[in-house]
Order: sequence, then structure tokens, then C-alpha cells
Amino acid sequence: MKMVVAVVQDQDSQRLSNALIRENFRATKLASTGGFLRSGNTTFLIGVEDTDVERVLKIIQESCESREQMIAPVAPLGGTATSYVPYPVEVQVGGATVFVLNIEQFKHF
Repeated sequence: MKMVVAVVQDQDSQRLSNALIRENFRATKLASTGGFLRSGNTTFLIGVEDTDVERVLKIIQESCESREQMIAPVAPLGGTATSYVPYPVEVQVGGATVFVLNIEQFKHF
């Protein structure tokens, strides 16, 4: 058994949740916040059999698209500001960060 942990942008959360339900996969959703952009994320915990990992990864990939977004950088609070850029920059957001973990034991009470 595997635990698939997928961190996705909130904008993709509902689309992924609906796709998992359509394919009969259960998931626990946790609200989380990204460290770099400080924007809302959703972390999905999905327990699956080893044979279903590739199917789940495909669903995640199809549901969570990457896109470009302009952000205003946060000014540094301390230290040197020599590398601080005071104007908006374009960054890639979206997609998903996924971890696949081995599960030693699973119990459902």
C-alpha cells in the first residue's frame, strides 16, 4: 500500500477532488499554505494499493495545470536587501508537488 501526498494550488483543488471521486478514490484534504508565494494550497492524502499509484498520478497530473502568474515580491525584513527586486515578477504556479510513501500498516476502524 502507498500514501500519495499531493500539494496543489487551491485553484486546482476542486477539479482534483471531483476527478478522484469520479474514479472512486478516497482522499483527505488539508488546508495548507505555500512558503514561497504564501498562497493557499490544498494537501491531499490518498491511500492506494500499489497497482493504483500510476492511475492516481495521472489524475493529479491532468487536474493540476501549471500556469504563469505575476507576483509582487515581499520586502526582506532583515539582513541585506541587495538581491531584492521591488517590482512584480512572473513565476510558474500550479501543478502539483507529489510524494509517494510506503505504508507499513493500514487500519480502518
